[in-house]
Amino acid sequence: MAAFTTRDGTEIFYKDWGTGQPIVFHHGWPLSADDWDAQMLFFLNKGFRVVAHDRRGHGRSAQTDAGNEMDTYAADVAELAAHLDLRDAVHIGHSTGGGEVARYVAQHGKGRVAKAVLISAVPPVMVKTAANPGGLPIEVFDGLRTALVANRAQFYLDLPTGPFFGFNRPGAKVSEGAIRNWWRQGMMGGAKAHYDCIAAFSETDFTQDLKAIDVPTLIIHGDDDQIVPIGGAAMLSSKLVEAATLKVYPGGAHGLAVTATDQLNQDLLDFVGPAEVRQAAE
Repeated sequence: MAAFTTRDGTEIFYKDWGTGQPIVFHHGWPLSADDWDAQMLFFLNKGFRVVAHDRRGHGRSAQTDAGNEMDTYAADVAELAAHLDLRDAVHIGHSTGGGEVARYVAQHGKGRVAKAVLISAVPPVMVKTAANPGGLPIEVFDGLRTALVANRAQFYLDLPTGPFFGFNRPGAKVSEGAIRNWWRQGMMGGAKAHYDCIAAFSETDFTQDLKAIDVPTLIIHGDDDQIVPIGGAAMLSSKLVEAATLKVYPGGAHGLAVTATDQLNQDLLDFVGPAEVRQAAE
């Protein structure tokens, strides 16, 4: 099992496959690197080096009781990038991972990052405040914490069965495998880290990070995202990132890597590199 130990002694699991320009995938809460399997295999077969880690407290990484906040998450990524000597990398983040990408690129990625992608991402900030009147009430996130404490196993079954993949919508094609895989990944992680991470993804303000990003950035979001509503997320983020391109998936749910795999993979491939790089890889 590939892993490295951070400066504070936390063991971080990662996958590192292939050669060529690196693409680094950042997963959402409460999942793991496995959430990117379809994308990693796709880009590996196109000749890229693909990397994904389990965030501290998630998946196969150490079940930490501290450091479960965005500054430390981004610092862990910086240590991973240094450990693997990742340069000219494309960083792709989903949901909470999108926030992690924004903070890493803005604060640690200078000279190492070529491009960034935010998919169904939480920036600029999810929670409703006086400065962010369009956000979600804090009671929404308190409800997540209550459900996690009361019965984490059932909570992690309910989310993918319903709003995460949009399986609660009329006519939705439900995948039992996707639901079970989501539950499996969630239950691998630590309850304390997952509890803390709710505040990290909902209350962290990424406004200044987004303004500081100076590499080409693709922002992808479904307009039927029931987890991170597009109006308070991608629509605002795309105005804050100077070199941003916004792509909206009509009817798209939150878990686009699973529900719109082929379209997402192609859109990412179109964005990732110049045509000659893709042709050489193919």
